[in-house]
Formats: sequence, C-alpha cells, structure tokens
Amino acid sequence: MLDMARVTSQDYVIDLGSGDGITVLSAAKRGAMALGIEYNPDLVELSKRKAEAEGLTGRASFVKADIFESDFSRATVVTMFLLPDLNLRLRPILLDLKPGTRIVSNTWDMEDWESDDKVTSGDECQSWCTALLWIVPAQVQGAWQMPQGELRLGQYFQKIAGTLGSTPISEGRLRGNVITFRFGGAQYTGVVDGNEMRGTVTGGSGGTWSATRR
Repeated sequence: MLDMARVTSQDYVIDLGSGDGITVLSAAKRGAMALGIEYNPDLVELSKRKAEAEGLTGRASFVKADIFESDFSRATVVTMFLLPDLNLRLRPILLDLKPGTRIVSNTWDMEDWESDDKVTSGDECQSWCTALLWIVPAQVQGAWQMPQGELRLGQYFQKIAGTLGSTPISEGRLRGNVITFRFGGAQYTGVVDGNEMRGTVTGGSGGTWSATRR
C-alpha cells in the first residue's frame, strides 16, 4: 500500500483505523510523519509502545478517536483497512480533501468511485492481498471560458465529459489536479489551479491553452 502511494519522507500519512499500528510504523520507517487514528484504546497504547520500542516516537503517533469526528485534511496520504460500509461513509469526506491526496485501501473498494490503480500481491500472499489507490480529483464541473469558446464540463469522480463550443471533448480524466482530454484530434494536458486551468496541446497546431471558470 505504501509503495503504491509512493510514500516518501515528504509525506504526512494518516491511517484510519490503525489497529496495532503496523502501517503507521512502516510509513515512519520511510521517513514520513505518520498518525494512526484508532477507536480501541488498548490498540492505541500497544501501538505507542511499539513506536517507542522501535525509536519512532518522533515520526509515529497514535490517538484514540472516532474517524468520523477526526480532521485528517493535512494528510497527503490516507491509508485504510476498513469494511466497505465505512469506506462509503468516508467517501464524501475523502473527496473533499486537497486534490492530489492519495488514498489507499486494503481489499475494499468505494463502489462506483473507481480506483485509479489496483495491485494484487504475488503467490506468497494468502489473504487481504489487494490494494487499491485513488487520487482525489480537482472539482471542475461547470462552465469555463477558453479563447476559442465555452468549455462546459460534467464530472463523475475522476472522469469528465463535456463540450468545447458545440463539439464534444473525449477521453476526459483527472488525476489529482492534472486534467487531460482530447479535442479536435489534439491532446490537451493541463493543471487545475482553483478557478484557472492552463497547459499544453499535443497534436493539431500544438501550443498552449488556458481556461477560466465562469
């Protein structure tokens, strides 16, 4: 899961339902700051003792709390090993995190919010062998003004569709704040920054493009 999320020392990892602390401790060993949120106080104390024994108290911390009453907006990576109904209850909260936040779940998906990546461990793994990754998409639904006309977008999680002028775009997708779509035989790639988007065009006449939210 941590490999899939490409966790580095620059990350702040929050594990929801941290149990015995293994994910938090593993993230801390990679140099990341990591926090485990766990409702069972005995598991919280066990995790703290493990962190102290491994010399990781400076990077690994644990709190006894309800994940639905916790603020994890600072996280760059959120890890979970929760039951499907909990994943779905968390989904609107996760979608409201900063675009580009990486979310990794052990085994369980989030129904129609399709994962951006999915990996199953090799033959040596006997149970709970699948990890799923989502990257929180920027919110782009609505009308945008481009020099060549109005770009009107609809959004379904990381998938987008719409029209530029009266002509449909195709293959629209978001990966965090990176947007891609095809129009007029050219590939548009750009970055969403609040109410502005800008990027480059590959194919056709090439060049750059920009759009402002209306």
